[in-house]
Amino acid sequence: MRKFLIIRFSSIGDIVLTTPIVRCLKKQVPEAEVHFLTKSSFKPILEANPYIDKIYTISEKIIEVLPDLKNEHFEQIIDLHKNFRSRGVIMHLKKPAASFNKVNFKKWLAVNLKINRLPEIHIVDRYFEAVKNLGVKNDFQGLDYFVPEKDEVSKDKLPEGFREGYIGWVIGGKHHTKIYPEEKVIEVILKSNKKFILLGGPEDREKGERIVAAIGERVYNACGRYNLNQSASLVKQANKIVTNDTGLMHIAAAFNKEIISLWGNTIPEFGMYPYLPGNKEKSTILEVKGLSCRPCSKLGFEKCPKRHFKCMNEINFNL
Repeated sequence: MRKFLIIRFSSIGDIVLTTPIVRCLKKQVPEAEVHFLTKSSFKPILEANPYIDKIYTISEKIIEVLPDLKNEHFEQIIDLHKNFRSRGVIMHLKKPAASFNKVNFKKWLAVNLKINRLPEIHIVDRYFEAVKNLGVKNDFQGLDYFVPEKDEVSKDKLPEGFREGYIGWVIGGKHHTKIYPEEKVIEVILKSNKKFILLGGPEDREKGERIVAAIGERVYNACGRYNLNQSASLVKQANKIVTNDTGLMHIAAAFNKEIISLWGNTIPEFGMYPYLPGNKEKSTILEVKGLSCRPCSKLGFEKCPKRHFKCMNEINFNL
């Protein structure tokens, strides 16, 4: 048995984006045993993946798992995080390792000098640099997401008006400057006659309730009602997904959904737009081009540095 360790500690979307590497490594390398190291809070993303043989998790420090990892005698470490923690694992295990180009300097140029030298290549394709020496190639079958049977949400459990179909709208996000404003969400839904399920975490619940109060029974607030895998099940069953640049966007891509993605301070050119090889027509990217202040960060801020938030406020569309 040939053992390989893939490292990606966080976060939801970034881990989902590693799944083509997991699948292709497992299927293309004879007798490959694929192990994955991540943070404990993200284990549910991977627990039902049939291409992963063993998952290791940490809460904070790599010392938590180093003894177990040393016992495995990996042939190669595939570092898809490329930070001080992942380098620490490589240093302690003393095994061959491979990684990929994070293009951080080119991202810096885009953010700070507004000079775009970013490669026209998705991060998934850059991830494959880390397994090139093993002869592993992209099968272009897209992303994977496997919802455990226990977390499948039956349509019969949804409010009656949503059992025949709905648009899923991901209203949350880690950073405020990547989130489409609440009043804009209400504006778009008011112009539509369709039914919507709002998706997000517990922190989005109050916002979801305000949107429901403004719209009425055509909107169901699922924020905070379901765990991540259950939310993924709702994404899987949606007719269409409207989403900020966030983890559920990549889960929607894994289910090959029609996706409308809304881009604020980040830009698709960073290489993390919906990955839909062979089905790019399913992805609609909405962004305000030509703003001199955009991108203002490769991650995001709690408030717009310029205070006008034009990158989101000037996005208008109909459903």
